Amino acid sequence: MPLADHILTIATFLPSLGALVLVFLPRENAGRIRTLALVFSLLTFVVTLILIFGFSRSAGGFQFEENYAWITSPPIHYHMGIDGLSLILIVLTGFLTPLCVLVSWTGISERVKEFHIFLLALETGVIGVFVSLDLFLFFAFWEVMLIPMYFLIGIWGHGRKVYAAVKFILYTMAGSALMLVGIIFLYERSGSFDYPQILAQLSDGSLPLTHTAESLLFWAFLIAFAIKVPIFPLHTWLPDAHTEAPTAGSVILAGVLLKMGTYGMLRFCLPLFPGASREFAGLVSVLAVIGIIYGALVSMVQPDLKRLVAYSSVAHLGFVVLGIFAFNMEGMEGAIYQMVNHGVSTGALFLMVGMLYDRRHTRLIKDFGGLGTTIPVFSTFFMIVTLSSLGLPMLNGFVGEFLIIIGAFHARVLWGSLAAVGVILAAVYLLWMYQRVFLGEVTDEKNRQIPDVNRREKWMLTAVVAVIIFMGIYPQPFLRQMDVTVAGVLTRVNPQAVTARNGKLGAPKGQTQAGIAPRPQIRAGSGGASR
Repeated sequence: MPLADHILTIATFLPSLGALVLVFLPRENAGRIRTLALVFSLLTFVVTLILIFGFSRSAGGFQFEENYAWITSPPIHYHMGIDGLSLILIVLTGFLTPLCVLVSWTGISERVKEFHIFLLALETGVIGVFVSLDLFLFFAFWEVMLIPMYFLIGIWGHGRKVYAAVKFILYTMAGSALMLVGIIFLYERSGSFDYPQILAQLSDGSLPLTHTAESLLFWAFLIAFAIKVPIFPLHTWLPDAHTEAPTAGSVILAGVLLKMGTYGMLRFCLPLFPGASREFAGLVSVLAVIGIIYGALVSMVQPDLKRLVAYSSVAHLGFVVLGIFAFNMEGMEGAIYQMVNHGVSTGALFLMVGMLYDRRHTRLIKDFGGLGTTIPVFSTFFMIVTLSSLGLPMLNGFVGEFLIIIGAFHARVLWGSLAAVGVILAAVYLLWMYQRVFLGEVTDEKNRQIPDVNRREKWMLTAVVAVIIFMGIYPQPFLRQMDVTVAGVLTRVNPQAVTARNGKLGAPKGQTQAGIAPRPQIRAGSGGASR
């Protein structure tokens, strides 16, 4: 059978193959271990890029599907497939993992072999979550992903690393237990774990759910995803995990793992439970707005650079959730775009905070000052990423936040207004942070001895900045990938928002998007959901 027929399997398990190869290498050969880990992570990234070129943005349904019987009773299938939503997150995962290997090149000096084994295993778990179309398979990857991250934080972290690791896994597994109950309930009613089949049954009415059952299922899934995002007030594990994790762990955690929560909302909560999604959209949106304002205010008072960036994630992911539950094209496409933006920009901030820590062995803002004169190249990169994170026009963060705010205004003016206040607050805490760290006079003589970026770091940061600028100037290639997927979700949860937009987009005649009837035309600027 041609490899092209199994490209999702290759993308998912190629990192695990790399981890298996590392198992047989001697611990003393750290250089070879790092090189092989980098090679396998880069090969995985190349495979994800191949998916882009083979993906048809106008086709409905899932693409590159692989569906094989796995367990006979109950009927569990090895069912994989991707659409525009999962494609963009798989590519993000493939892009960030080599950066994690590179940033750990000198930062990780103990148990190098085990570190890279866990890092590659983590990549397999994350990609597996995004490609799984069987609920059992999805849950298996969801849980598998927790173990490598637990060890990355607990072994190679800092300070209260064990506390942070245990808190992370307990929070996530508590949500997972609720989701597992919901998955089993759906199986008992439908006789299947297959996501497209369950969705089709719900769409044609052959799997009726009472109002109570749909509401309980919605919350069982939503709480699991809300913890992962995390939505206020379920966010308390995040600052500890980010602060104590090694740099690579923070990058993957912020860049990809948090997106698993918002991915789950778009993939499962809205399409499977549209009535409950509409009913509770107001409550979820309020929590998202609280997260935006709260995350920004708490970021302002953080004395630790890494903790400041961690709390900023609470605010930025609040924007994403708000866009999702705006129930219109602008909000949802902005939310998906912002998921990628946050992964790139905040991931880069954690990369650079880690570089500073490796040089200075402190993350306290008061210990820095005037670094712009001692490490000018690093300071320039940091400024670009900071401006991206606060949403400066012509950089990637602006596009996502702009679309989300438009979508929020369509849904309710108050939410859009408060989200706009969150943008202002982000500019305050990020620019103030940059001023205290990089501008002014050098306040500590130790800061004069800090070396500027080396060649390896310059290549890493150049790649990130190139993506930031490209996504800010020319977002259309990314947005076009989402059109059919977003329209499919909206067809379930808010059909009124799916109208004409510059000619017909969507699936060819007779084809469906994930079991949903072919959608009508789409127009940007459609109104929000009725509340």
